[in-house]
Amino acid sequence: MDTKKLQQFMELVGRLKHMKRTGWVKRDISDPETIAGHMYRMAMLSFLVDGKENLDKTKIMQMTLIHDLAECIVGDITPYCGVPPDEKHRLEDEAMEDICKLLGDKGPEILQIFREYEKQESPEAQYVKDLDRLDLMMQAFEYEKRDNILGKLEEFFVATNGKIRHPFISKLASDIEADRKALLSGLDITK
Repeated sequence: MDTKKLQQFMELVGRLKHMKRTGWVKRDISDPETIAGHMYRMAMLSFLVDGKENLDKTKIMQMTLIHDLAECIVGDITPYCGVPPDEKHRLEDEAMEDICKLLGDKGPEILQIFREYEKQESPEAQYVKDLDRLDLMMQAFEYEKRDNILGKLEEFFVATNGKIRHPFISKLASDIEADRKALLSGLDITK
């Protein structure tokens, strides 16, 4: 493997440690999470895949770490950025092709995993999409609690409502929603 290209790859990935997620920046959240922080929590959640399920846990973990990798080049493009979805996908795919060219014989595998996620063509890709939505909800709830702005990030809950398909992840999402509603009602959720 070409170590100079690998060094370029490391620099690109390193950008994600400092790039703030756009949705939180646009909502004026102080000290918002980075793209890398988001991907890290999703990767940690991939450990929860039940061994009895017919899901490839390794692929899920890889996909969580790859799914937003293109953002190190194109940035975090949200639906509110004014970029049509097909253009967003084209930009991200081109960025991933460029990134994967730096990785020698490992590049095609990473590109394939990225495209599988983007096309949502496997149970693993759908599971990772559900983890992505779950992390968004959890992060919004954390900001509402931290910044004492309960109810102010409703749009992030509305955006995920009814879209999480996996039963276990859906249960986690329901629990987050219930805790949030309890807090909004003035109940103590720590009991």
